[in-house]
Amino acid sequence: MTALLTLNNVCKSFMRGGILSRHRIEAVKNVSFTIENNRPEIFAIIGESGSGKTTLARMILGMQEVSGGTLSLEGNRVGGRTRKERLAFMAKVQPIFQNPFEAFNPLKKIDYYLLLTAMRFGGSADLSEAEAAADVALRQVGLSLSEVRGRFPHEMSGGQLQRVAIARALVSKPRLIIADEPVSMVDASLRMAIVNLFGELRDKLGLSIIYITHDLATAYYIADRLIIMQKGEVVEAGAARAVLSDPQHPYSKQLRDAVLSPQVTGSPSIK
Repeated sequence: MTALLTLNNVCKSFMRGGILSRHRIEAVKNVSFTIENNRPEIFAIIGESGSGKTTLARMILGMQEVSGGTLSLEGNRVGGRTRKERLAFMAKVQPIFQNPFEAFNPLKKIDYYLLLTAMRFGGSADLSEAEAAADVALRQVGLSLSEVRGRFPHEMSGGQLQRVAIARALVSKPRLIIADEPVSMVDASLRMAIVNLFGELRDKLGLSIIYITHDLATAYYIADRLIIMQKGEVVEAGAARAVLSDPQHPYSKQLRDAVLSPQVTGSPSIK
């Protein structure tokens, strides 16, 4: 069976500087991993700011081209070249971003986004089908269409809005979700509710999630496998709890030692 997602020595470089001082920055260097089709999992990409994890996420989402290596979804090039290919890709791979308040236009009502996603990526033929699909997705995250209909983003809490963002990603019934720091802007008291929700989506819907974070505690708690990135390179990889319980690379040890207590972070501790 063809893997769901395959990265083989993926690289990304950027040119920086002026005319006389241009230089190449290697943001991602030779990253490889596979997510299988028949084994849904939460795969964590861990690293501090500047580690390359968000650049890697943007390449998986087809928002940036790879500079080297190959990146494929079910054996096909990520993203697609035509509009039809792009829409088909986005129906299978959906993002959840860090700040839910930036993910929605403050002048548009919440249900607009859900219905648009249902009709554009979810295959809904009319408004009634789109409403039904939106309601199903919202109920999967503990909300309903009647609760959010007619409401603007500022009328909801950060935790509620992040749940709506997750529901929006679920409307098209994707195979893979890319969640980039999805709990970093949520109150500490709500972080574990969101993290537990990801576990439920994996277990109940058979959905794989790439969970991008700098928070080792939540990765230890929910992730099945992980990679740890430093300056664009993978320095450690493996089963999440095994790696974080006994890290081998100096950078991994440094990250682990820097984890704060659960009373401060609102996350489970690493033991």
